[in-house]
Amino acid sequence: MKEENYAGKPALKLVVNKKDYKWLEQYITAEQLRELGGINKGDRLYLQVAEPWLDELILPGTKINLARPGIEEFYSTEKLVFTVNGKSFKWDGQFITGNQIREVAGIDADDYIFLDNEKPYQDNLIEDGEEVDLARPTIEHFYTVQVGFEVTIIVSGTPHQWRKRKITFQQVIELAYGSYNDSPNVAYTVTYEDGPKQNPEGSMIKDSVVFVKNKMIFNATATDKS
Repeated sequence: MKEENYAGKPALKLVVNKKDYKWLEQYITAEQLRELGGINKGDRLYLQVAEPWLDELILPGTKINLARPGIEEFYSTEKLVFTVNGKSFKWDGQFITGNQIREVAGIDADDYIFLDNEKPYQDNLIEDGEEVDLARPTIEHFYTVQVGFEVTIIVSGTPHQWRKRKITFQQVIELAYGSYNDSPNVAYTVTYEDGPKQNPEGSMIKDSVVFVKNKMIFNATATDKS
């Protein structure tokens, strides 16, 4: 079978999502790659690069030279998902900066952005120029704190001023009883209502954390089992 050619030159080979293709020009654009491989507009497109180098994200309008030594291999993945204050967003790249989070989520320039980490790790304050890797195994959750943030929460019938976006189980107990007794002979329970959309109502257990809003109600009890 005669080899396809363009202007007397053989067709160039490429691979998209492990499927072989031929292209009759030296260059191919990101848009042509998507059409050729049937790749969704929202999916990320990468050029596979030999280790130890990182694969190259192919942005819209990018032109790739297929005439370089070897066969160029491309693959696609779905956009990465992250949340800000409980709302989901999608992002094309592996990394996102604090400034980009502000732009995508419409966050005020004066508000703080925190990365919500699983306990026992503390949440990270994300600076505007700081990068966060969105390709880690779990979805990254961010939340914001207003400068001068302060709400009134009701704990066992008593109002308290609170200046943090979240509150822990232990902190609720400390507000209710003045201190937290970690003795196995003392059992605490905490329920809450009138909370924000992230956690409108429910119960808390040791080491759990919930978001707060103004006039949120907490009910705490303590039982001495000795």
